[in-house]
Amino acid sequence: MKLTLYWHPQCQTCRKTKKWLDEHQVPYEPFHIVKAPPSREMLQEMYEKSGLELKYFFSTSTKKYREMGIKNKLKTSTTKELLDLLASDGMLLKKPILTDGVKVIIGFKEEELEKYTTLDF
Repeated sequence: MKLTLYWHPQCQTCRKTKKWLDEHQVPYEPFHIVKAPPSREMLQEMYEKSGLELKYFFSTSTKKYREMGIKNKLKTSTTKELLDLLASDGMLLKKPILTDGVKVIIGFKEEELEKYTTLDF
């Protein structure tokens, strides 16, 4: 299955991930995380497959995260409410998100990316 990369061109970590994939000739389909964010359903699927706590899907460095008081919402909101919040604005998502439909990588993790160089796409 082809990889899907949700990224933002101004994000340094996103550019690093994209460059790594290009240099290693790993095929992927890029999506601008703000212009074409993953759907709420896709976010739920990625969350369930990732094995991560939902808080790791939030970009804590954004102004919007701080203004909306999301740090406190993480403690009191349901999973459904948090997924709805993530789906409402691509800038709230930690970037980049790379998935093959089974595995999900958030951020730049070279050791995880290495596994994709051995796959036959």
